[in-house]
Amino acid sequence: MQPSDIDKKVKGYRRLIPSMTALLEFEAVARLASFTLAAQELGVTQAAVSKQIRLLEDTLGTKLFHRLHRAIKLTHEGYVLHLVVAESIHRMASVFDKIAEGIGEQEITIACTEAFSHLRILPRLIALRTLQPKLKLRLMTQQISPSSYRDDVDLAIRFGNGKWEDGSSVFLFDEEVFPVCSPAWLAANTAPSSVTDFLDTALIDSDSTLEGWMTWNRWCRELGDLRPKLNYSFRCSSYNDAIQAAIQGHGIALGWSRLIAHRLNSGELIRITPYVVKPKDAYYLVVPSGRKLAPITQALIDWLRDDSYLSH
Repeated sequence: MQPSDIDKKVKGYRRLIPSMTALLEFEAVARLASFTLAAQELGVTQAAVSKQIRLLEDTLGTKLFHRLHRAIKLTHEGYVLHLVVAESIHRMASVFDKIAEGIGEQEITIACTEAFSHLRILPRLIALRTLQPKLKLRLMTQQISPSSYRDDVDLAIRFGNGKWEDGSSVFLFDEEVFPVCSPAWLAANTAPSSVTDFLDTALIDSDSTLEGWMTWNRWCRELGDLRPKLNYSFRCSSYNDAIQAAIQGHGIALGWSRLIAHRLNSGELIRITPYVVKPKDAYYLVVPSGRKLAPITQALIDWLRDDSYLSH
């Protein structure tokens, strides 16, 4: 391509994409649904904002707002444009913040449940720092599985079938669920030898926090007991608390193999009975729509998958 062709292409982009001033003022008007409020926020006159919006509409050859009696409303074209402009501005602002704070582009934000963070990610941090010393990890945790993403989330970890409309997924690993207890509890009690034995055993249960999450009641039904009447010694909303209670010897908990691998390796928990349920769903790493797969992502996948990276 000749230099003159490049110049023409750049000028073509400049003709198609209006000034940042017009886009910034459009975003403010669309977000606040008011020319007056947008002008106040931006520190300019309402006339200046109106002029920029008219410039934008003339450039695109379409109306972006319905001007009502005492309100404005985005047209279909305005709504579509606002989605792109708002996301782009937020991402640019995020990058500016990172650079200004000296964080740089090596920070990765991962959204996941508290259980996954505490039981799968944190025990592997030492290995991650050895493998990727320049990487800075930011965890955004919540009680239930992430069903939507904030704009600053780079990756999310979900449990499900891997088919989500708001992102592309990469398979991490499947799961097995089986009873576990502490060595102290097993020394003082008789381990159940059949599914029906669990009906009279001190059980520790946690609330279902995501689609596909298995409680004791569901676990027993999967093994054939359709109407189990269970004896709970302790119930809690957090799976982390359930595992901690089991470690302290308060009863038997359900162990999700991928989450408690380090507890089994360290001997804090023991797997009892041969009974196991394998959920149909699995864990996936999800890249939210509009995000690109960063070069560091494959290293994160390998790190999350490999149990040899566990620290005791």
